[in-house]
Amino acid sequence: MKMESVRTILTHKYPYPHEHSRHAIIAVAVGCLFFISSDNIHTLILKLDNNVKWWSMYACLLGFFYFFSSPFVGKTIKPSYSNFSRWYIAWILVAALYHLPSFQSMGVDLRMNLSLFLTIYLSSILFLIVFHIIFLGLWYIGLVARVAGKKPEILTIIQNCTVLSIACCIFYSHCGNRAVMREKSFERKNSNLFSLFSWKKEVKTTWLASFLHMHELKDRVCSSWFAPVGSASDYPFLSKWVIYGELACNGSCAGPSDEISPIYSLWATFIGLYIANYVVERSTGWALTHPVSVKEYEMLKKKQLKPDFLDMVPWYSGTSADLFKTVFDVLVSVTLFVGRFDMRMMQAAMSKVEQGAQNGDLLYDHFSEKEEIWFDFMADTGDGGNSSYAVARLLAQPSLRVNNSEIAHSLPRGNFLLIGGDLAYPNPSEFTYERRLFRPFEYALQPPPWHKPEQIAVCKPEVPPGNSELKQYDGPQCFIIPGNHGRYCNGLPVSRAYWFDGLHTFMRYICHKSWLGGWLLPQRKSYFALQLPKGWWVFGVDQALHGDIDVFQFKFFSELTKSKVGENDSVIIMSHEPNWLLDWYWNDVTGKNVSHLIRDYLKGRCKLRLAGDLHHYMRHSSVQSDKVVYVQHLLVNGCGGAFLHPTHIFSNFNKLYGTPYESKAAYPSFDDSSRIALGNILKFRKKNWQFDFIGGIIYFVLVFSLFPQCNLDHILQTDSFSGRLKSFFGTVWHAFEFVVGHSYVSSAGAMLLLLTAFSFVPSKVSWKKRAIIGILHVSAHLIAALILMLLLELGIETCIRHGLLATSGYHTLYEWYRSVENEHFPDPTGLRARIEYWTLGLYPACIKYLMSAFDIPEVMAVTRSTICKQGLVSLSRGGSIIYYASVFLYFWVFSTPVVSLVFGSYLYICINWLNIHFDEAFSSLRIANYKAFTRFHLTREGNLEVFTLAVDKVPKEWELDPKWDAELKQPPQLSHVRKHPSKWVAASRQQDPVNTVRIVDHFVIERTKTNTADSEAN
Repeated sequence: MKMESVRTILTHKYPYPHEHSRHAIIAVAVGCLFFISSDNIHTLILKLDNNVKWWSMYACLLGFFYFFSSPFVGKTIKPSYSNFSRWYIAWILVAALYHLPSFQSMGVDLRMNLSLFLTIYLSSILFLIVFHIIFLGLWYIGLVARVAGKKPEILTIIQNCTVLSIACCIFYSHCGNRAVMREKSFERKNSNLFSLFSWKKEVKTTWLASFLHMHELKDRVCSSWFAPVGSASDYPFLSKWVIYGELACNGSCAGPSDEISPIYSLWATFIGLYIANYVVERSTGWALTHPVSVKEYEMLKKKQLKPDFLDMVPWYSGTSADLFKTVFDVLVSVTLFVGRFDMRMMQAAMSKVEQGAQNGDLLYDHFSEKEEIWFDFMADTGDGGNSSYAVARLLAQPSLRVNNSEIAHSLPRGNFLLIGGDLAYPNPSEFTYERRLFRPFEYALQPPPWHKPEQIAVCKPEVPPGNSELKQYDGPQCFIIPGNHGRYCNGLPVSRAYWFDGLHTFMRYICHKSWLGGWLLPQRKSYFALQLPKGWWVFGVDQALHGDIDVFQFKFFSELTKSKVGENDSVIIMSHEPNWLLDWYWNDVTGKNVSHLIRDYLKGRCKLRLAGDLHHYMRHSSVQSDKVVYVQHLLVNGCGGAFLHPTHIFSNFNKLYGTPYESKAAYPSFDDSSRIALGNILKFRKKNWQFDFIGGIIYFVLVFSLFPQCNLDHILQTDSFSGRLKSFFGTVWHAFEFVVGHSYVSSAGAMLLLLTAFSFVPSKVSWKKRAIIGILHVSAHLIAALILMLLLELGIETCIRHGLLATSGYHTLYEWYRSVENEHFPDPTGLRARIEYWTLGLYPACIKYLMSAFDIPEVMAVTRSTICKQGLVSLSRGGSIIYYASVFLYFWVFSTPVVSLVFGSYLYICINWLNIHFDEAFSSLRIANYKAFTRFHLTREGNLEVFTLAVDKVPKEWELDPKWDAELKQPPQLSHVRKHPSKWVAASRQQDPVNTVRIVDHFVIERTKTNTADSEAN
């Protein structure tokens, strides 16, 4: 074997824990499959017809557990709840399975394996803790190398002890604890199986013969590889400190076995390997002097060079501190700021806005002398890192080459970028701004080398060296308006806002900073006006929490319109929210000051209104009629990185200010939007697994008073399936009546849920319809909870009637294990008694109460039987708490997938049939795809050409762009000058946004033509 291979096996690629743990896990898994496949699987199949009831129970139990754990299968989720769920599932699933029959047919005695596992596991942890304490003591007095002073990882000890214990249990299940392995009669043991295939004598030449010989191979492995190491008399020093094996003999045995147990040998081997590996690693520093190969180092470097993007915000999380903070900020902002304090008044006072159009903090005219200009618009970014970076990467490219109707377009990067609000989700904070907004933009286009993120801009605009004024700077710039809440659902805001904190975070990170990535931030206030070439203007308005501009903004824009905006000029108004769509949807009228500005001051010069807030793309254009056209085009593009919003909800919008409009473009299309909503039924829990915390508790409260159900004879004793089904649903109906009429806790929970469901329905719906929708919604949840409750009770009752539960009390597993321990693990030297004496009784007590944690079904069944016989009053307060806690542990697993299914179905019905809950139904899906931005070209002729560019699928995997890395090693230059300005490229080049971007809408807004009279007058 080459030294390189040895080095690969013995050294670790990652920080401790080492690779040997992973290798051990693989070895244990392979061994488990080998032993199980070699045993009498045919006996399990033969018993299928006689055990349909238990197979059904297994299917139901494993199905619920699978659906509960399905969001975490195949991926690692960073929040600790996912790790908790994995351990939780393993715990209560094993606790349930070992009480059920039929696993012995597979050669697996779960009860023996579980008790043996807990014993070995606890012993291994204690042994390794003592070892590490001794080793650290040796390091402290200087007997081992300095590198040994690093404390071991607790998870490493737990992981190794787990693998070790599982390996010992698998060995015991399939090889036993025989001190002298007995040759088993293979032919006799499999005579039944051979009789099944007696019609084919040539079976030995088929694949089945190979499978049958595997059993014989397993016996040979058990008798040779895992044979006892010898007699205790061969090791006098260890004779009192070892575990003995059983004596294999026919009939009565003359005396106890003197042979060391092979399980003890296996355990000692694993412990020795761990200790040897740890000592070599920490005391000699061998691994530190033997680095990994160059190839492995490059692979490790490549793996580490990944962007640390955040996932989409989980809006239905029951454990997110950010969302609770968002709710608190909403209450504070609505209560404190609306009508009491407006930061825009402070800006006006500081800027002396009374000077009107002469104010240099609000009017920027440095683009007005250009012959032509390109600029971009996006909104609603700062949600998921992948989606935000995908859009930012497209914005940062020097040019994009796209095709439209077989015509190739080369679209250069915009001279400036407009962002229409909602910059970071779920609330404006230092963390969300830096991680969800600034980081993706900095990856897409790096700020200049001299930029220091922690410093504020004292005198804006802080143009780069070599430029005396803003007009001379040729790099990209950015102008931003803040988001607002402008829309409320039942008194609660439904859109994310940046006026939560009175505009403090926006002022700090936008108005008092100079760079957003490689885009220069010249603006000083939250609203502004841009004078563009050829008589074009951009008004960026701040609507705050009122959904409208304040009097100081109105004065600024109105005076600017009268003094500088020409009669034939064209104006683009950028606001955060699309009042035209939202007012139509909510049957409301907002933005009256903006409407006053457009209708009475601009008087038809507003050619385009831009907005975000709705996370889709839609364009409506005016239809020729006898009505006055105040605005020619209405454009919504909120696809900058946040979750997707539906388009089909707004398909019937057709009028603004009395002028008819028609839909010219929608992305995604109306049909695609309606189809995407189906994901609420299929994917709600997968996308919102943190909703479990809320849903499980709600369902348990609804059926709390119904536990236990003692009279289930009418269901179990019915012979026909249809009769059982009828009795089952009849019991569900009686339980429903009991909840409504007699149960205080459950009925109070149902009423509270009904009030919540009623208030959850949007206020645009009449109160009668809201009541009907709320009642149907709560009824669906209540019926589902009752069915789950009855299924759980039927399962427990079935196990009790077959003697599987409620037989031994609260310590069933421990008592059973102690009863068979002496038989299978003899103790002729009194080792257990000595350990119990030295540990002051902790040795059996710890194992006893550790095993009792797996006796939850038994605790549930015993307490249930007591209640059914003597009533609930017979239980103490502590006993009642233990009973309902044990019920909740299992009922929570059953209920969480169902509550998500019911709630997801409710959202789907509402969004596609009732046209309500458009925000709630799509925020639940957390869709990162369908991202877009709009690129404008103000031509030399004065026409405005509009391209909307979209990416259907956002990449999830990124890697370092080698072209960017190569440019970085060249002489330093500003990022906007580079040919490859973005750091990360999609791992699959075919999915990179630069290669998949396409045009979804293209139109031209012509410049207002000057009439002859005006020309002569001029």
